[in-house]
Amino acid sequence: MASIRHEVWIDAPTERVFELLTSAEQIGTWWDRQTVVDTPEGVVLEHSPGPEHGVVRFLVLETRPHELVRWRCISTHPENVPASEWTGTEIAFHLGDRSSSREATEKWALSIHLQTVLRLEHTGWKEDARYLPFCNFAWAAVMTSLSQKAVEKGG
Repeated sequence: MASIRHEVWIDAPTERVFELLTSAEQIGTWWDRQTVVDTPEGVVLEHSPGPEHGVVRFLVLETRPHELVRWRCISTHPENVPASEWTGTEIAFHLGDRSSSREATEKWALSIHLQTVLRLEHTGWKEDARYLPFCNFAWAAVMTSLSQKAVEKGG
C-alpha cells in the first residue's frame, strides 16, 4: 500500500497544534468547515469539498492529548474525484517536540525555531492510485495552512 507523509516544523506549542486538530471549529479555520456527528461507531467529522465529491466523512479512531490524532475515511465517492480513493484510508497526525524528529535534531536544523514537529501519515492508498500525486500536493497546502494558523497571534 502507498502512503502520503509530511513532516512540518511549527513554531507554536504542541497544545495549540493539538487543539487545531481536534476541534471541529478549529479544523475549519485551516482546512474545511467540519460538522460533528455522533454515531454508534464513534464521533464522525464531515465536510463537503464540493458537490462533485459529496460529503467526506472521517471516523475519529484515536486521540492522545498532545501526541496523536487518527481518523479513517468512511465515506464513498464517485470514481472521477480525488475523494474516491480515500475510502478506507487512515490519516494520522503525530505530534512531538524537536527530539521526535531525527532531522530536526541535526546540526543544520538547530537554528530553525520550532516548538512542535507534526508528522502527517495518510496510509492505505492503492499502489496505482490515480489521485495520489494530487492529494500529496493538496496535503502539503493544507499542512501549510495549519502551520500558519498555529503561529497566528491570538489565533
